[in-house]
Amino acid sequence: QDWALHLFTLPLKLLFLGVPPPTYFGGWLCFWVSLGFVALVTALLADLAEMFGCVLDIPDSITAISFVALGTSMPDLFASLSAAKEDPTADASIINVTGSNSVNVFLGLGLPWTIACVYWRVVGPTEEWADRYPAEAELLDGAASFVVRSQNL
Repeated sequence: QDWALHLFTLPLKLLFLGVPPPTYFGGWLCFWVSLGFVALVTALLADLAEMFGCVLDIPDSITAISFVALGTSMPDLFASLSAAKEDPTADASIINVTGSNSVNVFLGLGLPWTIACVYWRVVGPTEEWADRYPAEAELLDGAASFVVRSQNL
């Protein structure tokens, strides 16, 4: 069983050999290279989820809500489960659940929203934006804003 898991994870182990040890440059090089690998694996998994939904003829929104959300929640579940088993009061598992969800919501929604607001404040309204959101363009009279309508994105 161990050798099968080793063979299954061998490509990832070989890929991550490029991460330098944390003793270089005070650990910053390891941090930035690891962050790059996280971005790479995230892009790969997003493409795989999109292809999976395409093969099964499932819309992207359903694929994101079900499979991608499940994939991001399962590690938190296992971390909370192991923390609950090892801690007699299970405080660590409660902290893990609430902290993980808070980070997901606040960074996952707040950071893109803030970036978009700064972008539209700097760039201003474009023709494409005014054509796409005519009611908001007329209401704001020359100022741009970040608009998310409550419909399928």
